[in-house]
Amino acid sequence: MAFLFRLDLQECLQTLAVLQWIPVYIFLGAIPVLLIPYFLVFTKLWILSVLTLAWLAYDWNTHSQGGRRSAWVRNWTLWKYFQNYFPIKLVKTHDLPPKHNYIIANHPHGIVSYGVFINFATEATGFARIFPAITPSIGTLEWIFWIPIVRDYVMSMGVCPVSGLALKYLLTQKDSGNAVVIVVGGAAEALLCRPGVSTIYLKERKGFVKLALKTGAYLVPSYSFGENEVHNQETFPEGTWIRFFQKTFQATFKKILGLNFCTFHGRGLTRDSWGFLPFNRPITTVVGEPLPIPKIKRPNKKTVDKYHALYISALRKLFDQHKVQYGLPETQELTII
Repeated sequence: MAFLFRLDLQECLQTLAVLQWIPVYIFLGAIPVLLIPYFLVFTKLWILSVLTLAWLAYDWNTHSQGGRRSAWVRNWTLWKYFQNYFPIKLVKTHDLPPKHNYIIANHPHGIVSYGVFINFATEATGFARIFPAITPSIGTLEWIFWIPIVRDYVMSMGVCPVSGLALKYLLTQKDSGNAVVIVVGGAAEALLCRPGVSTIYLKERKGFVKLALKTGAYLVPSYSFGENEVHNQETFPEGTWIRFFQKTFQATFKKILGLNFCTFHGRGLTRDSWGFLPFNRPITTVVGEPLPIPKIKRPNKKTVDKYHALYISALRKLFDQHKVQYGLPETQELTII
């Protein structure tokens, strides 16, 4: 009986760890967005709003200049529960010598990119142990860093804007041993996410290759096997009113926030119920061999295309070498569009 209680408690804690990001981000985001204008206009505490805005103005460039990470936050026990919910695993195939800087390109995006978050924004899977002397930074949307409190929270985990300015700073102004992590397919790729599907946006995604050439950072392919398996996504039939509503809502959401709104579901609070929690299915992020890149101040299109093709070849090789081991059939192919 005690064993069953511990088992249930562990599962409960894992579920709460996965759920926590929803109330945390809403709460942290709502406090400044709602209270700053309220205090400023309607109360005698306007000085708090002024001080908060003054600090934001003073600290405005920090997120684009290496951020302000916290080893304590990255090592929270919470992330271990989050990791064990699926579970999530990080696999190294080659060393990343700290004498270089790296761009770790990850695929696929999935609905939420759980694998990228846990493996690179926390120490739940032991990134610092697996890749010693390498400092990872995950690129995400710029507007997140406009929100007081939220920006400090995400910076503490080593998250930065996925902008040329921020990424170039990390790759050129902080010596060597830095790795920026980019989910190349971006939010648009979330709409391709379905169990059993291995389709990614990459053919026209060449900005990360150009950045590598400009900075001399080595390109590293990585693939999160299982990322597409943890949610089921619904795309309603063309020509129906619900499909029209879905497409309109997605287009509006994308225009305002730069995100693609996915109609998805998973499990509920219990394993056999319906809900929006991800299914308990393993996610394994395999990090491949670094591809040496020359430093070219102004790379031309031909050079960018050449290294883009080399990167695609390296990614396909990584995918084919590990797909069967991590749950995909031998016949499964990586579709690049």
